[in-house]
Amino acid sequence: MSDELLDARPTDLLELDELWSFVKARCHKVWTWIALCRRTRQVVAYVCGQRNDKTCTDLRCRIPTAYFNLATYSDYWSSYAEVFDPTTHRSVGKHTGLTNHVERFNATLRNRLGHFTRKTLSFSKKKENHEAVLHMFLLKYNQDMRIKWVTR
Repeated sequence: MSDELLDARPTDLLELDELWSFVKARCHKVWTWIALCRRTRQVVAYVCGQRNDKTCTDLRCRIPTAYFNLATYSDYWSSYAEVFDPTTHRSVGKHTGLTNHVERFNATLRNRLGHFTRKTLSFSKKKENHEAVLHMFLLKYNQDMRIKWVTR
């Protein structure tokens, strides 16, 4: 997925957020954690799992090295404060507008993929299939964002 990413700049910012969906049944929640570059609107890393420190650590480890030391913004979920470097990470409220882009991306994801719609009959029976659908969407999304930047 990192092949489609535009080069990181030192002034870039990452916005972090998580959203839930489910696999097999509504009682089996799967959380998708996302790191989005504010300037390019590309998803630089994602991971599916539980809503805990381990999954947040997995997200941190998946961020490409070019983006690894950039400033990050997230909501007040405690895992972000535990995992991300406190010198570069800030937890902020929605009223600040510093996570607007990733929140907007989550809305786009819920709008375009039936698997992420809250009240749906469209869901995966296996977590692997759920992640495959998400991965294919993100490849196309990042490619589209790259084309927008290259043609500017």
